[in-house]
Amino acid sequence: MAINALDKAEWQSFFDRVSKQIAGRPVQIEVAGLALGDQIEAEYLPMSGITYDPKDNVIEVASEVVDHLIHSPKQVFVDLGGDGLHSVEVIDTEDNRQIIVLQHPLALPAPE
Repeated sequence: MAINALDKAEWQSFFDRVSKQIAGRPVQIEVAGLALGDQIEAEYLPMSGITYDPKDNVIEVASEVVDHLIHSPKQVFVDLGGDGLHSVEVIDTEDNRQIIVLQHPLALPAPE
């Protein structure tokens, strides 16, 4: 597996590609930070999608149960293996880490 940082210019197109493939797939959302500790916000819920809105600078991780918003993200890391996407880690301006873990790797189409 390879963990790669995504340039901010890539965020919107990357999350658009992921959203097209992720619908219904179970993911876990973990939030970790010095002030917060380590918390599981969602445990393998079926996803609706994940998007980045550059205008409001927000990443939204949506399911039927949880709508997790990450305001002011400053870094995005993706864990891509030969079998697909395993996880996405977003670090916000308060250095909190939001880790989206896919229960099963997601094969992504090639970028356009």
